[in-house]
Amino acid sequence: MSILFRYVLKEFLVPLFYCLTGFLGIYIIFELFNSSNRIIENKPSFLQVAGFFMGYISPYLQWIIPAALLLATLYTLWNLCRHSEITAMRASGIGFNVIVSPLFATAIFMMFLVAGINEFYAPHAAEKATAFRNKARFKEITSDVRKNVPYYNWAENRVWRINKMDNTKPDVLEGVLISFDRPDGSSAYDITCRKAEYLDGMWWLFYPQYQYFDEFSNPIVNPTPELSSLVIRAFPEITESPEDIILMNTSWEYYSIHDMLSYLKNNPKLDKDEVASRRYDIHSKMAIPFSCLIITLFAIPAGVATSRQSVFKGVIFAISMFLGFYAANMAFMILAKNALMPVVLGAWLPNLLFFVAGLILFHRQR
Repeated sequence: MSILFRYVLKEFLVPLFYCLTGFLGIYIIFELFNSSNRIIENKPSFLQVAGFFMGYISPYLQWIIPAALLLATLYTLWNLCRHSEITAMRASGIGFNVIVSPLFATAIFMMFLVAGINEFYAPHAAEKATAFRNKARFKEITSDVRKNVPYYNWAENRVWRINKMDNTKPDVLEGVLISFDRPDGSSAYDITCRKAEYLDGMWWLFYPQYQYFDEFSNPIVNPTPELSSLVIRAFPEITESPEDIILMNTSWEYYSIHDMLSYLKNNPKLDKDEVASRRYDIHSKMAIPFSCLIITLFAIPAGVATSRQSVFKGVIFAISMFLGFYAANMAFMILAKNALMPVVLGAWLPNLLFFVAGLILFHRQR
């Protein structure tokens, strides 16, 4: 790593840190206004409060980080130009690409960071933070009991109805009815049990009772009465896991990309509009992290322009491009979710358009 790279990187990371801290502070202050009374009343530990705010803020990082990159890029380049440092660097034979490479390196790092947070942390942390605030009211969550929980495995024609389930201990279910249907939709047989437990990668049903049906869904005599005497029986043919059941009963906004793909795979009977909407969400989640690189790309020429023209003009141009980028995302989202354009095009076209525009502006700046 050259001295120049380290110098520009340091000049960029300082305002980026302040911008991130400022934006995060605004979100935390607003939430404190809403929740301070309950926090004081219930006295949660510092780690619990810190975990809550981390989970609460995590879904918003996909917008906070690009905004911080925009402002930090504008300030860094304005500051370097104001002291004629970029002019001196270029007069020494250093290319513009080399000068701004620390900014692009940081933007790429942030792009992967946002992608990782959105996939592996934000969905579950945000759901947990919401439950900690709304359900537990800032008290320690020791159980999360749900009643009358359904689960539909349309791919394998199986429906669950669960009387009682604790999401903190999803391996044990109480009062379970599992309906097995034929491919034509008629009932094949039902199994009811007092308790179902997930052990060694399969479901074990305690005191199972069976009811079989003919092709017209009329009850018939159990063809395997010897099985009725078993107090406990393993069912390796039941492929769904406790996590699958929890996932289906989780709000869509808390799904990761992997969860969304699993949902579509297990629900092949969704109507066309719903499939389009959910497929758009998948592609949108994949496209969002690239905003870090795209916004940095068109912020660089805007930052240099602040020294050549005016600070006001450069800042207004950069903010206009920033708002236009997200406005285009919203417009194409509406079209794609209403099946008025292909979902892949709706999710990725704004990125492509603004990336090309950024490349043109950057090339002119060089």
